[in-house]
Amino acid sequence: MRKTMSHAALIFLAAVSSVHCGGAGARHRAGHATEPAGHATEPAGHATEPAGHVTEPAGHAGHHDGHAHGGPAAGAQAQDEELRAVAAIHGGAGPWAVAGYRMGRYALAKLGLPEKSFDLEVVHHSPRNVQFSCIADGAAAATGASLGKLNLSLVEATEAGVETTYRRRSTGQAVTLRPSGAFRARFRDVPRDALEAAGREVLALPDAEVFEEVPPPPAGAPR
Repeated sequence: MRKTMSHAALIFLAAVSSVHCGGAGARHRAGHATEPAGHATEPAGHATEPAGHVTEPAGHAGHHDGHAHGGPAAGAQAQDEELRAVAAIHGGAGPWAVAGYRMGRYALAKLGLPEKSFDLEVVHHSPRNVQFSCIADGAAAATGASLGKLNLSLVEATEAGVETTYRRRSTGQAVTLRPSGAFRARFRDVPRDALEAAGREVLALPDAEVFEEVPPPPAGAPR
């Protein structure tokens, strides 16, 4: 009987020992199971890197957007070309020559004529006084009219009678333009060293601040 009980006790002790080992093993496995979970956070943390990196193209796109605002530069280049066209005829691009250029471009559009058209006739009325006569060179730069083509002429007139008539020969349609009062007051007798800056300024002004359209005077009327 004691012998049987001893064997049973051994079996009981083995079972208890097995339960304790199994528990420890389970705890060990449970503790180890948290390791992948803890490790799993690493890819999540790492995943933020591409998201952070995505902002770089966005920032770079802003650079292209800023670069796209090249409008002012293009506008300045176009102005430079117009000023050079005036200077090529007049020797400079002062305010009165540029005003003549502005008038000439306006007249071509009004008459529906292209530049250098032989259908255009330009008559500039002015005293023989540099400043007022400079308008004629501006008209030549804008329209292509010239003394040699016999479609540009200068008619002597008083300072009050300064004006330019552009006529389409084939139809008789004409437009007469003169410097506005505001232009005359603002750009009269500009110092030589300020002529270039003043010419650039005139190129950017609204038409109404440079010239005005007037009815053509009756033939033979004094100016």
